Amino acid sequence: MLKKILRGLFTIIGLLLGYLVGDEIIHTKYFTNLGYISTSPIKTVLFLILSTVFFGIILFLISPWINAVIMKIMDYIEKNIQKLSATEILFGTLGSIIGLAIAALFVDLLARIPIIGAVLAVVVAVVMAALGGNIAIRKREELIALFSNISIKKAGSSKDKKAKAEYKGYPKILDTSVIIDGRIFDICQTGFVEGTLIIPNFVLEELRHIADSSDGLKRNRGRRGLDILNKIQNELNVEVQIYEKDFPEISEVDSKLLKLAQVLNGKVVTNDYNLNKVAEFQRVPVLNINELANAVKPVVLPGEEMRIQIIKDGKESGQGVAYLDDGTMIVVEGGRKHIGEIKDVIVTSVLQTAAGRMIFAKQKEEV
Repeated sequence: MLKKILRGLFTIIGLLLGYLVGDEIIHTKYFTNLGYISTSPIKTVLFLILSTVFFGIILFLISPWINAVIMKIMDYIEKNIQKLSATEILFGTLGSIIGLAIAALFVDLLARIPIIGAVLAVVVAVVMAALGGNIAIRKREELIALFSNISIKKAGSSKDKKAKAEYKGYPKILDTSVIIDGRIFDICQTGFVEGTLIIPNFVLEELRHIADSSDGLKRNRGRRGLDILNKIQNELNVEVQIYEKDFPEISEVDSKLLKLAQVLNGKVVTNDYNLNKVAEFQRVPVLNINELANAVKPVVLPGEEMRIQIIKDGKESGQGVAYLDDGTMIVVEGGRKHIGEIKDVIVTSVLQTAAGRMIFAKQKEEV
């Protein structure tokens, strides 16, 4: 239907163009001097009809090729627009308008340049519009955050007390490792975590890929992560938000998490040691589950006594290993021969490592 409409439209354009061209030819000095057309009104009308029909037929015949080009251009534009969200289209349009407004300041000066002035003005306007739209789309998240902060500050200046009462904390952005770990559910259940839990869409996508892995261990880890997310959303009284936007210019998920934390002015929740270090370097706030677990373990000082059960041998000769209820490892000198027994020991030293806390002890009767 559209092709027929376009073909009819181009035929009409061809007829109009033929009439205008014929009328222009009639009034040229060449035909006037010959006295060929102007002396005979009938020949003038016939010439106009011939010119009109000629151009109409030409446009009618070539309209399928013109339609094909137009359809390809429309398909290309439509496919690219479908990849953009409504926010991206809005910011791209506003950015292009601003770019055209800036270009208008010096387009008039360029247009005055002889010969190439008009072409140069058009090129500059197009470039500025494209540049403005591209910048606006790339920086849309920062612009949204900027406008949001401005509106929050304005509201806070007039309703400071109310804003303080309604403050819910910084957004907490969960990474893949901490979701699979599962302890975030227990922590949220205690009520110590405030603010909205942000689940980025690219993290969900990574979890889905892990859950679909051919490796059995990875598949179980991915499915556990998805189960934890369902439990958080259905069983906890916390606000959970799925963040749909992505950062296509960034390939790594960890880098996307840090970028999202900067955009939302939030904190990344993780137990990934490397991500923690990169975040510290980029000045992005991080809540490390492992650091929290170490912080809430009971404080043990050298000289304290405790009763433990030695369950296995240690790495060094004669050592035995026991564990506290929270998983803290206790290395007992000379404990290998007492595996399976409950012994009283005295703490000799405590070692704090990145992996956790280790306690070294000796049997009480040996001290």
